[in-house]
This record gives sequence, C-alpha cells and structure tokens, in this order.
Amino acid sequence: MASYNYGLVALALALAFCIQGSLGNVTCENLSKDSCAFAVSSDGKRCVLEQRMCRSGAEKYTCRSSEIEADSLKDWIESDECIKACGLERNVLGISSDSLLESQFTQKLCSTPCYNSCPNIVDLYFNLAAGEGVYLPKLCEAQGVNARRGMAELKSSGLVSPGPVASGMLGEAPGPISTG
Repeated sequence: MASYNYGLVALALALAFCIQGSLGNVTCENLSKDSCAFAVSSDGKRCVLEQRMCRSGAEKYTCRSSEIEADSLKDWIESDECIKACGLERNVLGISSDSLLESQFTQKLCSTPCYNSCPNIVDLYFNLAAGEGVYLPKLCEAQGVNARRGMAELKSSGLVSPGPVASGMLGEAPGPISTG
C-alpha cells in the first residue's frame, strides 16, 4: 500500500511539473514577431523586438530578453485588447519613452480601459516616465487639465524653462579688448 501511495505522489509531482512547464516559461527568444513586444519572460525580463538587415537586403526580426525587469510580472504576453486600448502597435521595435511625448498616445495610455485594465503596459510606461523625471499619474492628471504643459515638462525632462527676458535687460556685448 505504501508503494502505491508513493507512486501516486510521484505521478502527481511529475504531472505538476509538466503542466507548469507547458503553461508558463515565456522565453523571449522563442516568441514570434507578433507576440514579442510588451511580453515579459519567465525570469521577469521584458522582451524586445529587434530588426536587422540580412546580406540579401531582407529584414529579419528577432525577439530577445532585455535587461529591463517588470516589477511584479512574469510569463506575460500582452493581450490584443490591451495593445488596442493603450494605443500601441504589436510590432514596435525596442523600448523607448518617446511615445510619451505624443499627446494622442498619452491620452490612450491614461484612458480608463488602458490604465485600469493593462497593468503590464502601465508598469512599463510608469517606469519609462520616471526615467524622464515624470510621475505618470500626474501626467495622466494633466491630460484633462493642461496636457500641453505636461508634455513640455516631459520634453525638458521635468525641468521648467526660464520665462521670457524683458527687452530692457538686453544689451550688446562688449567687443574684444585690444592690448596694444
């Protein structure tokens, strides 16, 4: 009877490991062009789609792990619903904060369907915005009130440029001084 129970336990453990292995284990290098961008591997690294030119002139796309870690996500391939709700494209190359400069994208990112339902994308852009010195919730708040100022602060990495100088304060610079 003990050997029967031992056999059942061994079988249950083997099945558990097989099922876990087949359900999880996202490996960036094994993902297609259409599922790479916005995916997170089993070890929590974000996947990046890269493009290179072959000698024949043909474009080749590869997916690889980046050094950027997702905060609390693993084994994640972003849904088509979130890609659409957040105003993204499935075949985007690399990871960049540049899209935060586009007000249409930021409006989609800050929209309720994206911001409340797509934690992977919000986490990524929260960290990208923070890298630029911008707090994403404040940027989203500014979308409704003063979106242009929010974009200007992001473009200047969070620093506000000085105001205009009064014309009376401007003058000509002195010329070179001759010594002889």
